[in-house]
Amino acid sequence: MIDSNQLYGLAIAALNQQNWPQAIQLSSQLLALAPMHGGSHYILGVACLEQRNLAMAIRHARRAVELEPAQPDFIAQYAKALATARMNGEARAMADRARMLSPLNSTTLSILGSVYQESNQHFLSLEMFRKAAEIEPNVAHRRYNLATSLISTGDISDARLEIEKCLLLNPKFWKAHLALAHLQRQSVDDNHLKRLTSLLLHNESDHEARIFLHMALAKEYENLAMHSKAFYHLVQGKSESRKDIKYTIEQDEVLFAALERALPEAIHQTGGNASHEPIFVFGMPRTGTTLVDRILSSHSDVYSAGELQNFGVALRRAWGSALPLWLDHDIANRTLNVDWQKVGDNYIESTRPLTGHTHRFIDKLPHNFLYAGFIAKAFPNAKMICLRRDPVDTCFSNFQQLFLEKLPYYHYSFDLLDTGKYYVLFDCLMQHWLRTLPGRIFELRYEDLVYDQEATTRRLLDFCGLEWNEACLHFETNQAAVGTASALQVRQPLYSSSIGRWKHYQPQLRNLLDFLTQSDIEFSL
Repeated sequence: MIDSNQLYGLAIAALNQQNWPQAIQLSSQLLALAPMHGGSHYILGVACLEQRNLAMAIRHARRAVELEPAQPDFIAQYAKALATARMNGEARAMADRARMLSPLNSTTLSILGSVYQESNQHFLSLEMFRKAAEIEPNVAHRRYNLATSLISTGDISDARLEIEKCLLLNPKFWKAHLALAHLQRQSVDDNHLKRLTSLLLHNESDHEARIFLHMALAKEYENLAMHSKAFYHLVQGKSESRKDIKYTIEQDEVLFAALERALPEAIHQTGGNASHEPIFVFGMPRTGTTLVDRILSSHSDVYSAGELQNFGVALRRAWGSALPLWLDHDIANRTLNVDWQKVGDNYIESTRPLTGHTHRFIDKLPHNFLYAGFIAKAFPNAKMICLRRDPVDTCFSNFQQLFLEKLPYYHYSFDLLDTGKYYVLFDCLMQHWLRTLPGRIFELRYEDLVYDQEATTRRLLDFCGLEWNEACLHFETNQAAVGTASALQVRQPLYSSSIGRWKHYQPQLRNLLDFLTQSDIEFSL
């Protein structure tokens, strides 16, 4: 008969082999024999998190910490589970607690780095990833994690060095090639085309290689104005990536229709949380949301809290649905008896302690445009800003971006025509919100910011009830970290080269242009 020590050893082996079902089975058996065994709770928590059983992951990770409160790896894992649940305040507190303990191994440091990254604490994330890389300098993913934090904090030259070290250790660390391609504007004399082409030729059977190498080649060919080749590789990379997801545009059509049914009439500003703190900046991705976030957070009264998932979490908890938004077609009934004051209170509380030290804070999750009507009910005094950009530039820029998160919110972006259809859904929903929320949403055109920066910035600050601050015109000097795909662009002064960029690909975009025209979407020719 196997004893508990042998069972624990087998559970640890399953954990190390990432055999999550076996780890769950063995640790559950062990807990039946020894329910106060902290290590077994830890293993079960890790495995449940990997299997996307979030409630069980949090429960067992918490119990592991209760039973063995001085184990930094247990605390870090609990912090990771909390961060996954978007409980950022609690996650940050646990991460801080683990950070004060010693010794911290490289795995624990990396987990803490990821937790701090999730909670928009990029300088602390950098500290953790740097220490992990110092402990294991010859492990490729330690170098890559460090590079991502260096990009967020603006140290591009060191980030480039770390990515090259990563690739020296492991030339098949595929996503590092794409990151490197985006770190600089490639030139005829300085590019990676030869290496990328050779790697693609010799790794054609590798699914992940095809995704990242094609996307890297698309970016580098575009920089060299070789647009036909760039578009070919872009389509290859996105179609390869699309194989990982199950999606049809009809899924989003059902969701958008459900949102309109939920709040069909003008919203009366009664109830809710009276706070003036939140400023919600949203819109289609790649339309300037990070730019506006940088402009506003350059103001001394405003703090950027990053891209928070918190409002959607607070809302779904209030209406008692375990379904994610994109699978919930009964939104209208679920919102009938929602306590909007409680939704607002819970949202504000969930943003602490990151917020509360300035008069205002920004939540710049682009897809909060889905929630605009619900935000208005929860926060009658909150400001909402919707970014608009030329429709074709918007669609093409979304298609060019490889959203690594693979969140369902971005599933439309793996096909160009799906992206156009999604844009039409977005446009119709925004028209609905503007009708039902008169005066609540400030639509800001990206092109207006570029061509008339000061006047547009003044209108933006005025809408937010903020006094004029000259620093908002010099957002590129803002030293705060940036955790989005625009981390490089927003460290430069405004430039106009991205306006009308789609015109380089006009022949390849014919189907998209025809669809937008048929859908009565106006764009600049």
